[in-house]
Formats: sequence, C-alpha cells, structure tokens
Amino acid sequence: MKNSHQIISTPPLAPDNEGADEGGSEAEWRPLSFDPAHHGLRLDLALTDLVPEFSRSYLQQLIDLGSVLVNGKVVKKASAKVKAGDVGQIELRPTPQSQAFKAESLPLDIVFEDESLLVINKPAGLVVHPAPGNWSGTLMNRLLGHDAQAFNLPRAGIVHRLDKDTSGLMVVARTRLVMDALVQAIAARTVKRQYLALAHGAWQGPTLRQVDAPVGRDPGNRLRMAVVDLSVNAGKTAQTDFACLATVDTGCLLKCTLHTGRTHQIRVHLASIGHALVADPVYGGAAAAGMARQALHAARLAFDHPVTGQSLVFRAPLPPDFAAALAHWGLNYNSASF
Repeated sequence: MKNSHQIISTPPLAPDNEGADEGGSEAEWRPLSFDPAHHGLRLDLALTDLVPEFSRSYLQQLIDLGSVLVNGKVVKKASAKVKAGDVGQIELRPTPQSQAFKAESLPLDIVFEDESLLVINKPAGLVVHPAPGNWSGTLMNRLLGHDAQAFNLPRAGIVHRLDKDTSGLMVVARTRLVMDALVQAIAARTVKRQYLALAHGAWQGPTLRQVDAPVGRDPGNRLRMAVVDLSVNAGKTAQTDFACLATVDTGCLLKCTLHTGRTHQIRVHLASIGHALVADPVYGGAAAAGMARQALHAARLAFDHPVTGQSLVFRAPLPPDFAAALAHWGLNYNSASF
C-alpha cells in the first residue's frame, strides 16, 4: 500500500486492448465492391459488411475524415446510399477517437494508492475523459499508462469527474468490484466531497446557507445548466451547502459541500444566489484576483474503503493560482476548516 503523495510517471504500455488502435499504426487502402445485397443501404452499414473487423463507429469516423471513395469521389456522409455495382476504396488509418483509449506516459499526482483504488489530485486544465478537441493527454490516458489493469475497466475506473478547469481530488477504481461499489456509494451519498470556491461579491447573511434547487438544461441556452422548475422543465433535485470562510467587499471564500452530484451544480447554485464563481463566464463570473480559470478546488474527499471498510479522508492543498488569488484579495484560509 502506498500513501506518499508524489508525482510519478510510468513507461508507456502497449496492451492488446480491443478498439485501442483500430486501423493499425499505418494507413492501408482497401478496395470496395458493393453487390446487390448492399443496394440502397447507408454507406456506413454497407461498410460494416465489407470491412467487418472494424466497428461501425470507427468506419463513420473514416467517412467524416474523407477516407472513403465511391466511384472515384470522396463521400463524407455516412447516410449516403450505395448502389449495386458501385466500387471504391477506403483508407484504414488511426483516427483521433480510435486512439483515445491509449496509454500515455504522463505524470499523475497520486495522493493514495493500493490494489483496489487510487486517489488523484487533478490539476486545473486536465481533461478527465477523451472528447472532441482532447483525444489525448487526458486523465484517462494517464491512468491507462499507469496501470495496464485499467484497460479492463469502463472509463479506466473513473467513477466521477471534475470539470477541466476544476482542480482537486478524485477517486479511481482499480477493479470492477470496487468500481461498482464506489458508483453505488456515490449514488447513496456516502462519498463526501467538499470544495473551495472563490466567488464574486461580499457574503451577506448567515455564515451557513443551504441551496436546495433543481438543476437541468437551461431552456434558453442548451449549452449550459440552470436552476429549473421541475413542473415545467426536465431536471433533477440538487442540494449544496455553502459556508463562508472569509469575505471582503470584492468577493468571498466558500466551503461547498455537495449532497448531490449534478452537472455544474456548485457553479449553477452559486450563480443562482448572486455569487458567481470567479473566472466562470458561462455562469456570470469574470476573471479577477489573477485567476484565469474557474476558481473551484475539490479540497476534501472522504469515504469508506470498499474492501477494507477503513474510513479514509484526503485533503488537497491549495493550488498556487488559488492561493495567490486569496492573497490578492486579502482572504485568509485556514486548512483546519476542512
């Protein structure tokens, strides 16, 4: 068992993982010949019959990239219909998506590690899962590089996530049994998560405030979340406790305790009570006190070990930019408050 809070980097691994590198490491041109059985089919469906060793999703990626020619012309619509007698070719090559599930030798800040789980201190700017624009260099890629067993788990054992610009603690499973147990514990709200937030505006009223307000897609802007009326809009109940740790005229330092885990919950709830998160323009915040990213840090994580039953509590120190912002505004932080 390790409990040494160190930055580690591991050599790259090359496990034989299904879908990890569809198309191989080099391009291959393969001829296509559509027969009567393909007549009238969508191009992507016809290709799954002609190139059966590859997934439909991967073949659709190749179509989008212009790697499929029919009768000498590039076809970039998966829904295009083919006819009997059509001929063409397809370039089988790696795509960003097909290489997303690859091990990468990049550092991880590991707070705790045993044979069952990891606790990671994620830096701001690190994306958790591969997605458009971030197909590599993610936390998942780093976990795959750290431990070959992660290839046997959905999402490499990741059971919850933090936004790209949020720093702090995450727990990651190393076995399927532990992964299922952690997912259940999070759903049962027995995994305790507390955050530090730097918000705009002087805190008014009681030091402690509970916000119990449903969160769902903003009906006026589907790219963001909002507090919604469940009798009118889709959403889920959400509850956050806020405790003011320090306040000045320009802003306040808050301890945020999640009782539910809705998308952007803390950010939405803070905006709803007039204290938008610093440097969070999506929900009304602006850059301030030198903070260039949303001022949210997952500072404390507590749960019972799924295997040993041991009560575990972890704390992550303030990142340098967060600490500098507090100093800039003259806000005092006592780590004992966590």
